[in-house]
Amino acid sequence: MVPVHHRYAVIGGHRVFYREAGGLDRPTVVLLHGFPTSSTMFRNLLPVLAERWHVVAPDLLGFGLSDAPPPGEFPYSFDSLADVTSALLGELGIERYALFVHDYGAPIGWRLALRAPDAVRAIVSQSGNAYNEGFQPEFFVPMREYWQNPGPAAEQAVRDTLTPEVIRWLYLSGAPDETLIDPSLWVHDHDLLARPGNDLIQLALFSDYASNLTLYRTVQRYFRSTQVPLLAVWGRNDPVFGPAGALAFTTDLPTADVHLLDGGHFLLETALGDVASLVTDFFDKHL
Repeated sequence: MVPVHHRYAVIGGHRVFYREAGGLDRPTVVLLHGFPTSSTMFRNLLPVLAERWHVVAPDLLGFGLSDAPPPGEFPYSFDSLADVTSALLGELGIERYALFVHDYGAPIGWRLALRAPDAVRAIVSQSGNAYNEGFQPEFFVPMREYWQNPGPAAEQAVRDTLTPEVIRWLYLSGAPDETLIDPSLWVHDHDLLARPGNDLIQLALFSDYASNLTLYRTVQRYFRSTQVPLLAVWGRNDPVFGPAGALAFTTDLPTADVHLLDGGHFLLETALGDVASLVTDFFDKHL
C-alpha cells in the first residue's frame, strides 16, 4: 500500500491541510471534497489511486484540519476558495492535473478549469453539478429561499443544515446499507463545523452558492469547446443532487461516461470498490 502523507502549506497566511500520496513523477489527480466533510471522505480512495498516480486532497478553508479564519479575515466565497486551491497547486509545482470533484468541490474545480483550461486533463464528478437539473427540493428549497430573502427565518432554515441530525441524514439518506457508514464520520464533521464562528463561514458559503448557478452557462461553454474527458459517477438516491445532474453532462459532452450506482451522497462509503474501478479505468484511459 502506498503511504499517505499528511501535510500543511501556508497560503495567504492561512494553513491549508492536505493529503498527498504517490510518485511525483506521475500524473497528478486533485481530489476536492464537498460539504460538510473534508479530505477525510477520500481516505479510502486516495491510496488506491496513488498506486498509479500522484494524488493531492486538500481541506478547504473552514473545513477539516485547515484553518478557519473568521469572515472578517478571509472573504469566504467559491472564488476565494478556488484562489486558495490554485495557490496551493502552484506552491506544490502542479501545472497539469485531473480533477475528482464532489459537491462544493465541483464549483471550485469548474473555476480552476475556466482559469486554465489546458491545465485540466480529465474530470471525475461525483455528485458535483454543472447544470440546473438534479437539485433536490428537500435540500435546496430552504437554500433558494435564503438566496432570495436572507432574513432571520430563512437563515434559521439553512442553519439547520449544520445540525448533527441533518449531517447524519446527508450520510445515510439513500444508502443501501446504513451499517456500511461509520457514525464517527458525521460526528467528526459536526464537531469541526461547530467550532466557534464556523457557522458564519458556512452561512457565507451557503449565500454564495447561488453564484455557482450563474456560472453554469460559462462552464457548459467550456465543456463544449474543450470536450474534456468526463466521468460522472452518482448515487441514484442522492438527496442533494439527483441523477438528472449526472445525465445533464451529456448535453455538452456527448462522450461523457455516466454511471448511476445504488447509493446516496457519500457514495465512497458504500460503493468504494465500484467507484474505484470506474475511476481507475477512466484515468488509465485519459492520463
